[in-house]
Amino acid sequence: MRLTIFIFLFSLTLKAQYEPLAKNAFMGADIQQAFDYWNISKPQLNFHSSFRPYLSTQYYANGDTNVPFKFYAFNNFYLSKMLNEKPEKRIWYNIQLHPIIDAEIGFDALTNKPLFNSIGGMHLKTNINNDFTFAGTFIGARLQQPFFIDTSFSGQKISPEFGQTYGSNKTGYGVADYQGYLSYSPNKSKYFNLQLGRDKHFIGDGYRSVLLSDFAPAYPFIRVNANVWRMQYHVWYTWMNDPTQANGIKQNFTNKFGTFHYLSFNILKELNLGIFENVVWRGTDTNQVRTFDVNYLNPVVFYRPQEYSVGSPDNSFIGLNLNAKLFKCLKLYGQLGLDEFLLKEIRARRGWWANKQAWQLGAKYINAFNVKGLSVTAEYNQVRPYTYTHGVVEQNYAHYGYSLAHPLGANFKEYIGFINYRKNNWQLSWQGMYANIGKDSTGSNLGQNVYLSYTTRPFEYGHKTGQGVNTTILQSDLKFTYYLIADMNLRAEIGYIQRSVSNAKGYGLQNPYIYFAIKSSFWNQYRDY
Repeated sequence: MRLTIFIFLFSLTLKAQYEPLAKNAFMGADIQQAFDYWNISKPQLNFHSSFRPYLSTQYYANGDTNVPFKFYAFNNFYLSKMLNEKPEKRIWYNIQLHPIIDAEIGFDALTNKPLFNSIGGMHLKTNINNDFTFAGTFIGARLQQPFFIDTSFSGQKISPEFGQTYGSNKTGYGVADYQGYLSYSPNKSKYFNLQLGRDKHFIGDGYRSVLLSDFAPAYPFIRVNANVWRMQYHVWYTWMNDPTQANGIKQNFTNKFGTFHYLSFNILKELNLGIFENVVWRGTDTNQVRTFDVNYLNPVVFYRPQEYSVGSPDNSFIGLNLNAKLFKCLKLYGQLGLDEFLLKEIRARRGWWANKQAWQLGAKYINAFNVKGLSVTAEYNQVRPYTYTHGVVEQNYAHYGYSLAHPLGANFKEYIGFINYRKNNWQLSWQGMYANIGKDSTGSNLGQNVYLSYTTRPFEYGHKTGQGVNTTILQSDLKFTYYLIADMNLRAEIGYIQRSVSNAKGYGLQNPYIYFAIKSSFWNQYRDY
């Protein structure tokens, strides 16, 4: 009762002038569902769905009437307080606090053990005069993972969500992490924004991305965002880490840097084209000390010509993103990523190792079959061998031990699907994934592990997707969710995951996992890699 009165009193302080233009939307899957419903059913020229996190200038003026269920509102004022808002005050500010409580109890039937996960923390956001935002998320956690996840944790003790972990799965991995940003849109500008922070980015319209995803841990960045006419342009500079030679010791991680460009163009309200490019290079190593290369500060240059002009061996990657919205209920989307290629070799069809490409095709169908709140998603991803790798391992397309793009690395084909039915405060969802991967056998590099140098490839021609130890992953995740407080993203979940792994060498794994959780987190948690 006291909490209800507290929230009511806070809401009385909100004024019409509160239209923050510099805050980022959360990137969690639960919130993304609402953006998808709104964007597909009511496409707009000023909204660019393929770059996340979304900046509030794109969505703050829009209502939620196109979303047929309760969710964390686009303009959310839960536990929010405005101060200094009197007319004679030139500077006013708003403070918003979200407690983070993630508690999960599960049972791993493979190891016959109960597992416990607990995450606690807070998200604090301050908006000043609509044009400045500070946001920070701070968490501490104790994690126990089912066997199929712990196999990737135990080796390097790094979590894709939070970075470095300590301890073991037996007692629980200890984690402490933070993310946040400072954002400024000068003079309440809707056209220009500058951000400094430590966070993640995602490019694409699908569940996965073969260009840039939010799978790897957060990294420091400086980002400039510009919106002109039907175009949105992002330039950001990052400082990342490589654990290759560290032997699990965080202090021994080496530095690497990256520059990213993404141009999004709404050709029509229903049709969007995005162009992506980036370059990654190593910093300090045993032979040299190299900091941020000023040649890569240019915000508009294409980096292949720039690399050649400075004689650089650095790692660059380019790509395209396309989406089309049809009939106010369907979105078709796709991506193409090019690491290295020669057109004459593609035409020759000889399987040259350096024809490194990745692509994606997908479709989202909302209010499917005229059932309000029902959505269906189907997606296909394929990445050729050696994509995202580099001759110098520290310059691969990865950060903190995990791929910056697709969680499976390279040399695979993946089919993934979702069925979600959401009504009022509850949701029933199913996710299925089938992946065929060409794993590297002992002592050989056939292009799956992005942390192996492509200079160790065994041959020049005859490479094809799936080469190596043919491995199949089949996973199903059935989940029921009840949103206890939608404006806080507080929800109760009960789910069942069935994971099956088999390979051509006779290995087989069946790993059932059942869990119950209470969560209020806003980030994506991936258990399908």
